[in-house]
Parts: sequence; C-alpha cells; structure tokens
Amino acid sequence: MTEITLPSTDDDSGGAKDSRAGLTTHSISPKRQAYLRFRQHKAAVLSVFVMFVLVMFVLLTPITARYGVNDPVRDIASGKNQFLSPRSFAWFGTDSIGRDVYSRILYGIRVSLVIGLVSAFASLIIGAAIGAAAGLYGGIIDDIMMRVTDIFLAFPFLVALLVMRNVLGALSWLKPIVGEQSSIRFLIWLFAIFGWMSVARVVRAQVLSLKEREFIEASRAIGGKARHLILRHMLPNSVGPLLVSLTLGIVSAIIGEATLALFGYGPNVGSGGTSLGVLVADSPTAVRAGYWWLAVFPFVFLLIITLCVSFIGDGLRDATDPKSSQGRAS
Repeated sequence: MTEITLPSTDDDSGGAKDSRAGLTTHSISPKRQAYLRFRQHKAAVLSVFVMFVLVMFVLLTPITARYGVNDPVRDIASGKNQFLSPRSFAWFGTDSIGRDVYSRILYGIRVSLVIGLVSAFASLIIGAAIGAAAGLYGGIIDDIMMRVTDIFLAFPFLVALLVMRNVLGALSWLKPIVGEQSSIRFLIWLFAIFGWMSVARVVRAQVLSLKEREFIEASRAIGGKARHLILRHMLPNSVGPLLVSLTLGIVSAIIGEATLALFGYGPNVGSGGTSLGVLVADSPTAVRAGYWWLAVFPFVFLLIITLCVSFIGDGLRDATDPKSSQGRAS
C-alpha cells in the first residue's frame, strides 16, 4: 500500500501548504490506513474486545475461576453436588462428579486456544514456505508442490484427520516428536499437517502476482537471492492474506478438536484437565439425560470464540486490502 495525503485545515499539523488549494496536507502511512479501515469494521472491533476479555479471564483463572478444574463445588456430605442446575454457587451448574462447569470451561478454553494458535502458526509457516517457493521458482517445482497440495485437499478434512491420526500413531519412531495419540502435541501436529494447503495456495497466488513487478526485478538486478526476495518482498506484501489465513486456521483447529472429541479422539490433557472439545463430547449423553447446561454453555463459548475470530479475520482482510476504499479516514 502507498501513502496518501488528505487535506487538513489545521495549520499546526506540520504539513506542507498546498499553494494552489490553500490547504494543509499530511500523509497517512499504510499502517495507519489499515488501522482506520479495521476500526470501521464494527463487528471486528467488538470481537477484539470480547476476545480480549475472554483471554484475560482465561489467563487469570486462579482469580476468575470459582473452583479448581477438578474441585467439587461442595463436600458431598453437605448435600448433593452432582448434576446441579445453574445456581448461585455454581453459575453454569455442575457435572457428574460435582465439578463447576463455569470453572472447567475457563480451563478448557485455555487448552483449545493453545491448540488453535500453535497449530495455525505452524500451518502458516509450512504453507507460506511451500507457496512462496512454488510461486517464485515455477516450472517443475511449482507443478510438484501444487499437485501434492491438491492431493491433500482431495481428502475430506475429518476423514483425513482420522486416517492420519491412526497412521501417525502407528509409527513408534515418531512418538518422541509427535507424542502420544491423545496428547495435545499430537493434535497440534495433526492440524498443522492438514492446515497448510490453503495458505500455500494464497501465498503462491500473491507471489505470482508480485514476482514480475518492477521492485522485484530491481532487487533481482542488484543480485537479490530467492531467500531475500521471499523474506524481504514477497511475504511482507502478502501480510493481509496471511493474517486472514491465520484466523481461519485457528477456527478450523478449534472446531476440529471439538469434532474429534465428539468421536472420542479428543486430547487427554492430563491431571483431570479439560478442553472445549472434551466438554462438548460429553454433551450428547447429558442432553439425553436432561442436563442441558452441560451442552449449552460449552457450545455457546465455542460459538463465541469461532465467531469472534472469524469477524476479526474479516476485519483484517478489509483493512489490508489495498483495493478497499483507501483513505476513508474518519
């Protein structure tokens, strides 16, 4: 994006006088333009605020959580504590062994966000490297990389996750790297392996549109190597699509973890810990038994997180798109 100038009537702004129009002008940097466009996306701004509050609650669980992740709301000798509906000492009710659902949701969100963020960043790195190399080198390298990408995309996402889960789990020599099948580390690897394809396609398209531009030719003319071109020019000019792909990857990983948990393949977070997926996995049985709160509250928070991250992605896309109403500063 290029800097633009806007007229201003403020003589103290430090701008230069336009001798023809008699107005003071000042420049707006690309970062400032992006910020102004993002601020105009009301849903994205609200989503940032909601996610900030939610993350603060999750980070401060020793304060915000009313009980420990495995602590019952009260001693069984003091009265029934199992399957209690929402009430003053258990805002979201309790589960089958008297644990506070509200507190467990906070601890569960922390695990789900870690899985989503780490796997999305890993997918971003893999996809950006493959897409940039394919677009810059072209030829047979591009053909091979894109055909591999097409093979990965040809499989339904859920089926591919389940198949690859069993394949990776059967390779004992990989366990020191990917961990046990029920571990958080294993799920992060799993989502990273199947999350890079869309990033690779986006980056490849960006590189193909950039590599014939004048500044790329100039960099090549003075001896710029492929690594320099990718890191200095290609990826910085693809930051908008990369940020959108990152948000989509976070949403996909969080929903994927919940889906795997529904099929009984969720993470074993250890020490009685939990995740949103583990909480969602218990919901079908709970609903059939009439314990609606065990399904409603985990699904509500899963919906809030996915919607907020999706809206933030939409806002970032609009903010970093140079074709979207540049200079509409307010």
